Amino acid sequence: MPNNAIIRTVDLTRRFGELTAVDRLTLDVAQGEIFGLVGPDGAGKTTTLRLLCGLVDPTSGEARVAGHDVVHATDAVKDSIGYMAQRFGLYGDLSVDENLDFYADLFGVREVERRELLPRLLRMTRMEPFRDRRAAQLSGGMKQKLALMCTLIHRPRILFLDEPTNGVDPVSRRDFWAILYQLVKDGITVFVTTAYLDEAERCNRLGFLYRGRLIRCDTPAALKNTLEEQCYEVECADPRAARELLQRRADVLSVEPSGATLHLFTRSSPETLEAALAHLAPVALHAIAPSLEDVFIALARKEGA
Repeated sequence: MPNNAIIRTVDLTRRFGELTAVDRLTLDVAQGEIFGLVGPDGAGKTTTLRLLCGLVDPTSGEARVAGHDVVHATDAVKDSIGYMAQRFGLYGDLSVDENLDFYADLFGVREVERRELLPRLLRMTRMEPFRDRRAAQLSGGMKQKLALMCTLIHRPRILFLDEPTNGVDPVSRRDFWAILYQLVKDGITVFVTTAYLDEAERCNRLGFLYRGRLIRCDTPAALKNTLEEQCYEVECADPRAARELLQRRADVLSVEPSGATLHLFTRSSPETLEAALAHLAPVALHAIAPSLEDVFIALARKEGA
């Protein structure tokens, strides 16, 4: 765990009636890193962010953000963070400049600070040509850039982003991440949830959340080597039949389609599996380096077993 943690949780838990949305989460995030939280829908990612932002109280456990307890020093936490929810509150009838001014007023940003900060934010996001355009008339990617600027208007130390590029086109997603890298260079810590595993590769470290529990936490490279099972690519004439057969085997952790092939996690030798699939010949198994998607699917299968 990082020694210079700016976010720290110990056994953080949140229950909603019989549902445990976050289950004894213990986690450290270092200052100046991009930390990604990934997991399937309903895993508890948004609830985790809301706990860390002081928007909901934990049922038990504790969390400190920027050195402040999220329950007993909520105002200090909120002064230190920027939180961009999945549905950020932009005002469609207001222009880009008017939205920025509104949030600057909301956070009590002085006029002298605005004159220095706003032009820099507009340059960084390449939104200068669109200052007079109403928010409702912006593209999805531009709306996300405007929401990010509004979130940064009070110079937070930590940025919490809940699936910020969901539904945004690939070019705008790339631009958004370029902005995040610049923010980290400027000293901001970024905590992001994402459903895109290609984006997860861009994070310094990742946590995989499943049914409210943190299953794995490490760098993307290390996570690809986290399973004892070997990953194989399976080529055969009938991938559907091969998958159905492999799914019934006790020595197979997961087998999922990947284009025209299958990606398989197993402890068995390729010779054993080729023999089991012999009636579907020709069959070929090749050991491969798994993708993050392969790993997370396999981990979910292991946890759900």
